[in-house]
Amino acid sequence: MSSKPAIGPENLLDELQTALAHGTVARRVETLRRVTDLFVNGAVDYSDQQIALFDDVFQCLLLHIETSAKALLSNRLAPIDTAPPLTVRTLAFDDMIEVAGPVLTQSNRLDDDTLIETARNKSQAHLMAISARKTLSGAVTDVLVLRGNDEVIQSTVNNPGAEFTERGFTRLISRAEGDDDLATCVGLRPSMPRHLYLKLLAKASDTVRHRLEAANPQQAKEVPSAVREAARRARSSPSAVTRDTAIAHALVKSLYEDGRLDEFQVAAFAEAGKFDETNASIAALANVTLAVAENMMIETRAEGVMILAKVAGFSWSTVRSIINLRDELSGGDPTDLLACMETYEGLRPSTAQQVLRFHRMQQTAPAA
Repeated sequence: MSSKPAIGPENLLDELQTALAHGTVARRVETLRRVTDLFVNGAVDYSDQQIALFDDVFQCLLLHIETSAKALLSNRLAPIDTAPPLTVRTLAFDDMIEVAGPVLTQSNRLDDDTLIETARNKSQAHLMAISARKTLSGAVTDVLVLRGNDEVIQSTVNNPGAEFTERGFTRLISRAEGDDDLATCVGLRPSMPRHLYLKLLAKASDTVRHRLEAANPQQAKEVPSAVREAARRARSSPSAVTRDTAIAHALVKSLYEDGRLDEFQVAAFAEAGKFDETNASIAALANVTLAVAENMMIETRAEGVMILAKVAGFSWSTVRSIINLRDELSGGDPTDLLACMETYEGLRPSTAQQVLRFHRMQQTAPAA
């Protein structure tokens, strides 16, 4: 221990000025140690004004000390909730992970904006340090999932204090394809939305599905048979129905059975360019088979779409989104939306029902 007397807040600046003006690197490091001791020993009692003074002192010293001294400072300040905020932020942005790591993992002084900025711009080692924090918001994990390598992703998913947005879960499902361990960990997250869990399950290998079923037998019982059938079909006969189409149909069926399929969801599917989901949703809400809906959806003219939509009770704005989807996929001349709107608004639901019955009969006649 140094034999020098302890310094107090009142003469911090004098000590600092002397160290910076006349001191060697060793003198500056010694000054940093003594200032750090002073702060750590009295941290709980300092006012905001005194903490701001320490912030100024630390900021000055950080410009004149080597990496090992910065790393030591980071380790000592990281667990302190009242640590000088600007100093902690400066340490977090340091390119050297031995400096940034302790505060990125431990410090409660770092807000989401700082963590997100670091995650967007720094190394995978920085992302790994952030992934180990006690709690992580969905905004932060979004960036970790987007930029992180396999190790960062696994660490984030394994963190019980991490939250994920729906967008984050969607990216995780994509990242987990072909990675049974990651797929299992993602599937075990308790906050995963049901429709995304079903999507993960439909894409998963038999190994992952068995692991998830063993970990949560009750949830396994509640998985719709449509999802199990989609997964089976996607593996056994890919030529009959594509994997993505089978999964889309199964997910829409699950949404419908849960009472969460409505006009708003159909419009969202259409605007996102998802034909299979849009077609299956219209079929469910108009109470027709997938084949009937698909035949009417792919007709050259838009009348079939309008018939289905009128039976389902859709507004014109949703119908317009569906027609735009058809136009985009067909690559042909754009539909005359003004004429379609006039036709749709004048179409009576009873007339639409009669036309739909005719389409149903046409569909079943060959089978009969």
